[in-house]
Order: sequence, then C-alpha cells, then structure tokens
Amino acid sequence: MSVALPANNTSGSPAILPSSLKPVTFSGSDSFVVPNGAVVFSDPISFPVTAGQILSVTMYLAAGQTTNLITGHPGSRTTSFMAPGNHVGTANLSAVAGAASVDHWYFLTGVDAYLPSSASALVVVGDSITDGRGSTTNANNRWPDQLLARMQASNSTARNVAVINEAAGGNRVLADGLGPNALGRIDRDVIAQSGVGYVLVYEGVNDIGTAGADVAGQTATADRLIAAFAQMVVRVHRFGIPVFGATITPFSGPGQAYSDPERERQRQRVNAWIRDAGVFDAVVDFDAAVRDAANASQLDPRYNSGDYLHLNPEGYRVMAEAVDLSLFSRLKGGVHDEL
Repeated sequence: MSVALPANNTSGSPAILPSSLKPVTFSGSDSFVVPNGAVVFSDPISFPVTAGQILSVTMYLAAGQTTNLITGHPGSRTTSFMAPGNHVGTANLSAVAGAASVDHWYFLTGVDAYLPSSASALVVVGDSITDGRGSTTNANNRWPDQLLARMQASNSTARNVAVINEAAGGNRVLADGLGPNALGRIDRDVIAQSGVGYVLVYEGVNDIGTAGADVAGQTATADRLIAAFAQMVVRVHRFGIPVFGATITPFSGPGQAYSDPERERQRQRVNAWIRDAGVFDAVVDFDAAVRDAANASQLDPRYNSGDYLHLNPEGYRVMAEAVDLSLFSRLKGGVHDEL
C-alpha cells in the first residue's frame, strides 16, 4: 500500500507525483490480513498535508478479488482505478495494460492527521443527499465539501474544524438499507472517530419515503424517528459532544416515488420537532434554505437535480451556506447534561 499526491491535485486522477510517494505499513509490515468486520490502522507516516488536501492511496491485493463481498462506498462520486498486478509504486495506472476505472471507493475507511490540540472535527451522519448524489463526479462539490471550504475561508473557530462525511446512500435511521441503520452507526461512525467536537445529523428522508403511505404507518414511522433522534443525542452527549439537528428537505414532485401527501405531513411534523423540541443543541434548517417559496413540499426548482429529491451543486452550495459558523465557537466547550 502507498500514499501520494495526485497529479495536478485533482480527484479521480490515475496519475501521482512520484516524488511524493510514501509506502504504508501495518505494525511494521507491508501487508496485513484483515478479518471480516475488523478495522486496521496503518503506522504513522511523515506526510505533510494541508486542509482539504487530495490524496491518492494505492493498495495491492495479493490474492486478488473474486467477489463483490468487499467493503466499499458505491456513492463516492470519485473515480478509482484498478489494474492487474502490484502497482503501488506506479506513476500512472491508466498506462498499465488491463487497467479499468470505476466511480467507487473500496477498502479505505478514512485518513487521520496530526493537528494541534485546538483543532477538532464535525461528523456528519447522513444519506445520499449528504453523500452528494447530484453533485459532479471528481469535483468535490457535495454540501459537506462546500461547507468545509466556507469554514476554511473564515476567520472563526470553524477554520480549525475538519469535516468527516459519514454519509451512506439509501441510509435509514430505523432499519438497514444499502448499509447499516444510522442509529446503529453512532458508535462506529461518530464516537470512534478521532478528534470529534461536533455532530450533525441529517437523516429521515428514506425512513419516511420507504414506509407505507397510510396514516397509521407514517405516524408510527415519524414517532419512531423522533424517539431515535433523541436517542442519538443522548448517546453522543455521554461524551460531551454537541449535536446539531438538520431539518429534512422536500421530496415531493412529479415521478418521485416518495411523493405523497401523508409523507409530506409527517416530514413537516418531524421538522417541527427538530426545530422546536430543544433536544438538539442547535438546528440547521436545510428545509427552509432549499424549499420552493411557492410550494413548500418541493425543492426550489433552481436546486432540483431532476428527481425532486437530490440537489444539484448550486443547491448543495445553499445547504452549506445554511450552517451557522458561529455554532462552532458557541459550542466549542462541548455540552454537559445534568443528570
């Protein structure tokens, strides 16, 4: 395994800057067999990076890969390259015979960097909207990317906060979907991350959208969503970490499978609870930022990617603008619930 800077500092590049190439080891070895469900950390690497730095990571599977039963991120919106043989030191994978590309990520879970103790991280728990469906492949214009750019351009506490995007396409809070349910992801995707100082929860679209449209079923789903959000806050507060709740954006419109009057009523009910219950330490009102002023059940046409659910890059910019950067200074000291 190796890490390097990509050529031209662009995402999805098959080429690297050879002078930046560094080998990656695990417990002093250049290889490691990872058991099912396990996580392995590499040894520390002397590799200076800047905020928002793009990295190219290359790994070699000695036994190959014969099935699709692997850890992966199907909605990466970033191109990966594959080639037969060991090419962890190759300068340009596209020049290798038999090379192929795919817009997915595999195996790698994250990259940690050493930062001053004044730095921290915001973890975003979300679904395909946070994962960037509707954004531009290899352009890094998902709303968390654009939020990070805002934070880096500021002169506030937010400048010292990293953004960890823990989104999964199709994710639900109350049940597994394309991946594990969000309530079950809190320990792995939030608490276990390094330097977490803040959490933002933006979920619920797929719970309401995939539940039956009958009144009883939708009411029960909304009730359970509210209870689950409260549980998330309690669990994260155990570590003194503040939690921001984001309102659920519109998903009604022609041809959209989630579109239904009862689903819309329950979306509005859950959003009212997020805004007014006082359970979250702060509220990010994505719904207010991107809804159509003439029809609150639908996205503003300027931000609709075409399916009346996911946003385009401009819509993701507006979402990023909806996050109040002063929250990072106001809640810098964490929260401490009274028992």
